[in-house]
Order: sequence, then C-alpha cells, then structure tokens
Amino acid sequence: MSPSTISKIPFQTTLRVPSTKTQSIRLPIRTLSTFTPLSSQSQSQPEPKPNSATSHDSETLTLPSGRTLGYGIFGHPHGRPLLYFHGFPTSRLEAAAFHEIAHRHRIRLFALDRPGFGISTFQPHRRIVDWPDDVLAFADHVGLDRFAVMGLSGGGPYALACALKVPRERLSAVGIVMGAPPWEAGREKMSLLRRVTAQTAVYAPPLLGAFGSTIVGLGNWACSLEGAKRRIDVWIESETQKEVERRKAREKETGTMHVRRILPEDEVDDPSVEECRERMMRSSGEGFAQGSQAFVHETRLLSAPDWGFRFEDVKYDPVLMWHGTKDVSAPFSMMQYLARRLPHAVLHECEGDTHFTMDRHLERIIVDIALHDAGKGGN
Repeated sequence: MSPSTISKIPFQTTLRVPSTKTQSIRLPIRTLSTFTPLSSQSQSQPEPKPNSATSHDSETLTLPSGRTLGYGIFGHPHGRPLLYFHGFPTSRLEAAAFHEIAHRHRIRLFALDRPGFGISTFQPHRRIVDWPDDVLAFADHVGLDRFAVMGLSGGGPYALACALKVPRERLSAVGIVMGAPPWEAGREKMSLLRRVTAQTAVYAPPLLGAFGSTIVGLGNWACSLEGAKRRIDVWIESETQKEVERRKAREKETGTMHVRRILPEDEVDDPSVEECRERMMRSSGEGFAQGSQAFVHETRLLSAPDWGFRFEDVKYDPVLMWHGTKDVSAPFSMMQYLARRLPHAVLHECEGDTHFTMDRHLERIIVDIALHDAGKGGN
C-alpha cells in the first residue's frame, strides 16, 4: 500500500497521500446503541439474543510477570475478534456501550484494562511500548491467532504501539479513533487545563491523584441521587431520539448504511434507558477502582515529549485513523502531524466533529476496523 493518506469527505471515503492528514472520530462513550446496523458476512448457527452486556465483563488472566490483566468480552460469541483499548482514564467497561453493535455485526469485542485501571494490576514504571506484550499474552490465552486492535482516545497510542511491536501476521487491522495526540506536535496547542494537569502529574503527583479521586467520587455520589437519575434518563432518551433523526437524515442523503443484511439471529434488542444508566454509573468510576495511581502515571505517559518510539518506525500498513476537525480536546492539527510522520497512515477527516460528537460515526468505524484485513489487498 502507498504512504500516508487523508480522507476529507464525511469519513466514508479514504484517500492515500504521502505524509498528510488523518481523521479520527471522538465519541462520548454514551452507552447508547441506536446506530443503524451495518453488516458482517459470516453465517454461523443462530445464537440466542443477549439480554445483558455484562455477563463476561470482569474476567482476569494472570500474566507471565504475575500481574493480573482484567478484561471483558462483549458482542457476538463467534464473531471476528477486535481488541478494544479504552480511553483515559476509564476501563474495560467502556466497551459495554458497544455490545449490541458488535453482536449485530458478528464482532467479538475484547476490552482490556491497562495496568492499574479497573481490575488490572498497577505496573510501576510501565511504558506505552510495554503494552503489546500484555496484548500478545492475552491473545495467546484466548486462542487468537489473528485479531484487530482499536484504540479510542487515550487508547490510541497503545494501538499504535501494537502496530509497532505485534508481528504483522497477527494483526488484521489497527484503528485509532479520536486518538490522544502526540504532545511533541506542540504542547501549546493543548488546553491550559491539560497543560496544568500534565505539569501537576510530574511535580505534584499526590495532589493530582487526590483531585482525580475526589472528582470521580463526587460525580458518582451526585449521579446516585434520584433527581440526577431522572435527569440522566431524560438525557439518554433525548440523545437516542437525536440519533434516530440523524440516522434517517443520513439515509435520506446518502442511502442506507447497511453493508450487508443483518441476519435475524444477529438482531439484539437495544438496552432500556435504565440499563443504559446502570452501565454509565458502573463504568464511570471503574478506572479509579484501585485508586488514582494509574491516572497519574498515564497522565505523564500521554503528555510526555515522546511515546518511547519513532513514528517512522511503525511500518504496519495501514494505520487507520479517524478524527474530528473541531476537536479541541485532541487538536486535529496534532493528529495531522502524527499522520505525516507515520509511513502508512490513513486519516479520515470528520468535518465539523468534536471529541464529543464522534459517537454518531462509531458503529461504522467499529465495523470497518473489525472487518478490515491488512493481509488482503496488499501491504
């Protein structure tokens, strides 16, 4: 495949250009599953419709180092494997929001807790480039010879590390969705709050840890109040209706999103408002379940002058990226910088999208990554 690429059209087309921009999409992990079904090609035996997205959401594996790796399994039990790397500072439970989507499209979604988040053991002095070792140990444990990886927001650098270190014959696709940007592209482009947070992680880590834990605790307490629950339910219903309207508008303008027929056995009921709220509540504090050590450490990693490797050394082809052009949390220009440095980036430019409007593209992106196969079509 040719060198890096840019795609400016509402993310559905992809161009390749030497060292140019990329596009990612930022979704606000809303635990809503109201996207139009896409398709997948396999036709296995009918499976019972899942009633819960959390039946296997807290599994563990003991790694060769003796550490515990926590993970969740979502989606179709016989689907194509996609390893999901959660955002910052959340956990594997983030992926529960995509359980129904993954099931419809016969995707088996494995969501892994990074060290110190959720139920994975904290790993002092860890680096971003250490993550692929855990990923390979996990893949061997569950019997995956070949799999795709997807990094959402703060998980993006970890997907890129896999593109660098995981043997290419084992990776069917690498996707970075509204990824955390490399600060070497210009720290001054990040918001003042993020720059202060990064400095605090270096010079006053206990202060940042206490602040993060306090914010999460207060948020969880506030959301447990009956009045807050009612407001959350109203918000979920409103967002669900908006998504239905957006879907209808897209289908009217560009035709249906379906890329294959959804088989009856792959259909699954969307979660109720109450189930959505419970998912959100359970997921919101899981990243801090063991305290704030991982939050502080990963703040330092993501805001470091470099991620521990040269982008030019990532030879995997292609590295798929989606990003909103109006993203201020992870400025688009910084992701363009990353795309230019990568030898084989495909950047999908989501015109007008921010870090918190990318949810409308997520179903299609998840399917594109899971069904992509870099071993076919040349690399």
